[in-house]
Amino acid sequence: MSLTTPFSVQKLQTALHAKAKESPDFRFYALYDKVYRKDVLAYAYERCKANSGAAGVDNQTFEDIELYGGERWLDELTQELKSQPYQPQPVRRVYIPKPDGKQRPLGIPTIRDRVVQTAAVLLVLEPIFEADLAAEQYAYRADRSALDAVQHVHKLINTGHGQIVDADLSSYFDSVPHAELLKSVARRIVDGAMLHLIKMWLEAPVEETDERGNKRRSTRNRDEGRGTPQGSPISPLLSNLYMRRFVLGWKKLGHEKRWKAYIVNYADDLVICCRAGAEQALTAMRRMMSKLKLMTPKRDWKSCARGERSSISVQSKRHETKDWLPSQKKVASMHGTPVEHRTAWGIAATNPPWASTRIPTAKRNMPCARTATIMTKTVPFPTISGRHSR
Repeated sequence: MSLTTPFSVQKLQTALHAKAKESPDFRFYALYDKVYRKDVLAYAYERCKANSGAAGVDNQTFEDIELYGGERWLDELTQELKSQPYQPQPVRRVYIPKPDGKQRPLGIPTIRDRVVQTAAVLLVLEPIFEADLAAEQYAYRADRSALDAVQHVHKLINTGHGQIVDADLSSYFDSVPHAELLKSVARRIVDGAMLHLIKMWLEAPVEETDERGNKRRSTRNRDEGRGTPQGSPISPLLSNLYMRRFVLGWKKLGHEKRWKAYIVNYADDLVICCRAGAEQALTAMRRMMSKLKLMTPKRDWKSCARGERSSISVQSKRHETKDWLPSQKKVASMHGTPVEHRTAWGIAATNPPWASTRIPTAKRNMPCARTATIMTKTVPFPTISGRHSR
């Protein structure tokens, strides 16, 4: 279901984005009051409702809210935010199966918290930070998709950048350090109330239910000072924001120019396509990730040259390849929608006002000889020189 963004919300987002784009060093100091604006909060609720997610730890559903009175519920939430006694509730953790047979933890905030997070992050903060994100970052962004990332890699390989460093960060969302992440946020945001909101969401307890129905709460994120709640509306933007430090640092340290090494990033997946020096690039990347306090297990890092026979892990199986391409696992995990703006909890909605209208990637002409099934949709899968061998 697509929603039309109210004009007043579009106007706010456009103004925030334009100011951020015009003044890269400007720090925004009065944002919290925008979160509980009636139009912003009401639209955030409609977006969450359109996504029809599961209930959180309080078991409250959208049907319950409608029976209670949606406008009354929003008015009470507005007053709670305005007078600032608002405290997020624990996040309910469930596990969903992954293609390789493992399970992925998914956090489900309460509807109340999802609405506030959508208002604060997707509607107010995202227009600001979207102006800062690097062009190499493709995840969770309007007007970009996983297939754009695949095409970018394909283009780099066909232009001679055939030495590949392939990285799949281990537990990236659970590893992001809070202190460093909040510094990245504070580079643009000096509104103390807004920063406090984000810190509370990062440190919210997690509640799990075991096979016997017993509930257990954990404060790991607060105790260890790391982790973003994967599955909540705040996670996509914050994870992109922290990865931006690596992308910019790679250029600032001269690695891109030194090895003609170009990054293509999608969430916790990234590749670096090099003309030469892939082994040195691999070492430099590990060193940088270590300084960023991110986990980089050795088995998840692969380096190969175009034309060289090398094995790449695809869905926990070993395959032989002569020409490197992102694995179907990577493409599936990187799936995005260019015309509809999607995040983990956000809700299909029309492109934000700063995004240009474009033809969906799957409908554009792409060099292909096969197709890959991605998230129930069949889309063209690019090949090198008209060939895809595994």
